[in-house]
Amino acid sequence: MKKIVLAYSGGLDTSIILKWLQENYKAEVIAYTSDIGQEMNTKKIIKNAKKLGVKKIIIENLKNIFVKDYVFPMIRAHAVYEGVYLLGTSIARPLIAKRQIAIAKKFKAFAVSHGATGKGNDQVRFELGYAFFWWKKN
Repeated sequence: MKKIVLAYSGGLDTSIILKWLQENYKAEVIAYTSDIGQEMNTKKIIKNAKKLGVKKIIIENLKNIFVKDYVFPMIRAHAVYEGVYLLGTSIARPLIAKRQIAIAKKFKAFAVSHGATGKGNDQVRFELGYAFFWWKKN
């Protein structure tokens, strides 16, 4: 059976895309969650994924890597949006994409996916992250 690694938060958007991937690709979805220090309810994530028929749920603690390799360099570079806002959410997306690619390789998945709705720049951040790690590999 084909496998897809989904960046899964356990919320409405990623739960809908999870079901859509199962139905439209007849694929086994691996639910992948990165813990980068955000507030999250792991029990809810696991419960929601299991309710949707997911057999493999990966919740990975990336806090140390995120701070050391992403947050500290961002602060040193004075990377702020509109001179005020730290780029915490956007700087996390390349790390999540990188880990998703590693998980996809490990489980021989044919695709990765995310639940960004297209309302903001999040989907661009994920897809640029995927493109970068694909390009780096090739």
